[in-house]
Amino acid sequence: MANSSSITHFLLLPFSGTRQLQLLHFCLFLAIYLAALLGNGLIITTIAWDHHLHTPMYFFLLNLALLDLGAISTTVPKSMVNSLSNTRDISYTGCAAQVFFVLFLMDTEYFLLTTMSYDRYVAICRPLHYETLLGSRVCLHLAAAAWACGFLHALLHTANTFSLPLCQGNAVDQFFCEVPQILKLSCSSSYLRELWLLVVSVCFSSAFFVLIVVSYVQIFREVLRIPSQQGRHKAFATCLPHLAVVSLFLSTGFFAYLKPSSISSPSLDLVVSVLYSMVPPAVNPLIYSLRNKELKAALNQLITGCFQKQ
Repeated sequence: MANSSSITHFLLLPFSGTRQLQLLHFCLFLAIYLAALLGNGLIITTIAWDHHLHTPMYFFLLNLALLDLGAISTTVPKSMVNSLSNTRDISYTGCAAQVFFVLFLMDTEYFLLTTMSYDRYVAICRPLHYETLLGSRVCLHLAAAAWACGFLHALLHTANTFSLPLCQGNAVDQFFCEVPQILKLSCSSSYLRELWLLVVSVCFSSAFFVLIVVSYVQIFREVLRIPSQQGRHKAFATCLPHLAVVSLFLSTGFFAYLKPSSISSPSLDLVVSVLYSMVPPAVNPLIYSLRNKELKAALNQLITGCFQKQ
């Protein structure tokens, strides 16, 4: 039996003991990682380059792309390195850092997605007050509040989780360190403190979820009143991508942290973790860019300008 003071490293979940499958895992994760880097990098560059996109909606989208880049860079590179070097090790400090940054970036993304739903609500339901309710200063304050809340929430959970005595070894049944997996290593009764903290966090998360739902109920009611089909289509085109991102992110994230232990298994945990930690950063750029004519036009101008300079 080991306690937290004697643990110097953790063992992450191995994908396979076969070298060929380890290389396949490396190539698959590399492809997803490069897709996320390319997609989010293009969104960040395009929004920063085109002054026509310096509006609240694209400002929040730029923040979302930054968060997605950070989130996938926290977990995937270490897993790829372990596959190449045929090891499972991650240091105690590295594991704590992964837990902190995963929570920090994903909590901030959740707060930001809530803010983005409010942005869409104001743009569609109260367009005449848009500049007043979502001026540049207000947008900066909302984004800063999202980052600050994510930081404080992650710091609280990370400090509380790694203050627990760990009595069940050091093998983490996941390809990166996350709170539910660390709690499985804690002593039988000591994990209840963090469990109650997770319950409180879920209550706050549910409140934000209610805000998102209320915003979209009001949005869809307003959109259905638009007389022209073209106007309705344009309104839905700006809202449906955000709603798709929110649905994927929340459903997989909530399931990962709240699923009952009776249905937990290494394979199920792995699939769910890939869905909430890797899929959103890779597909968010596609979801937003494919249905956004302004962003696609600006991206085409950026790419064309780069080729003309060469």
